[in-house]
Amino acid sequence: MTTKTKDLISMVESLPVDIKTTLVEKILNSLHPSQKEIDALWAKEAEKRVKEIKSGKVKTIAGDKVFKEIRERFHR
Repeated sequence: MTTKTKDLISMVESLPVDIKTTLVEKILNSLHPSQKEIDALWAKEAEKRVKEIKSGKVKTIAGDKVFKEIRERFHR
């Protein structure tokens, strides 16, 4: 690790949490740019699923039960 990198990390560590959060978001977006159309579709799907759960149309399954069934099905 170069001295410049170490200095940068040291500077970031001293920043307030809100600025660190903004910085992290910008770094992540630079690695994986947001695809607004896809993000909008996922948001719409999530809203649909929440409505289905709240209306009783869809029943949820506890995570523990799901993972137990997966372990039982694929444990060899």
